[in-house]
Amino acid sequence: MRHAVLIAAAVLPLLAACSSGEEAKAPEAAEAPVALPPGRPAIYEAAKAGPEDFVRALYAVYVAGGPKEPAPAPGQDPIYSRMLNAAIITDFNLAKGRNGGEVPTLNHDPVCNCQDQGAFTLDAVAITRTGDASADAAVAFTNAGQTTRQTLKLVREGVMWKIDDVVDDKGVSLNDTLIKAIEAQGG
Repeated sequence: MRHAVLIAAAVLPLLAACSSGEEAKAPEAAEAPVALPPGRPAIYEAAKAGPEDFVRALYAVYVAGGPKEPAPAPGQDPIYSRMLNAAIITDFNLAKGRNGGEVPTLNHDPVCNCQDQGAFTLDAVAITRTGDASADAAVAFTNAGQTTRQTLKLVREGVMWKIDDVVDDKGVSLNDTLIKAIEAQGG
């Protein structure tokens, strides 16, 4: 009973202040987040916002002239899921370990489906949610005058959306291609 009296004594003045008829002050508006220039920091922030924001931030880098930061080591890229990173590093290590260090199966940038970039436009993005933590992003872009369509299979790992697979317009999966190459190399 004594605790109830103490709590009431502490809470009643607060309640009285709230109902005193005075206008409640609206909290000050927080400053809008500063828009980051295209690049990895912007991609990482957008990956927390949602699948469409993530995809648009990925391609904003190419529209702005291409990646400026060095790419992370194979198998350690935070834009890819754990599973895709595992396939990339396994293929890379198997290729490196062969006589003469052959070229790995993934020897291009799968986001732009290119080794070299020219004038780049993102022409279309359509997101389809496939689950609570998965989505497909159908994208169309033009690089150096050539239009490409592909689907990014996205997955949310923790708080970030990531690329789990890239499927070209013929239905060929990057992940399946890597797994087949790994199996063929005895991995």
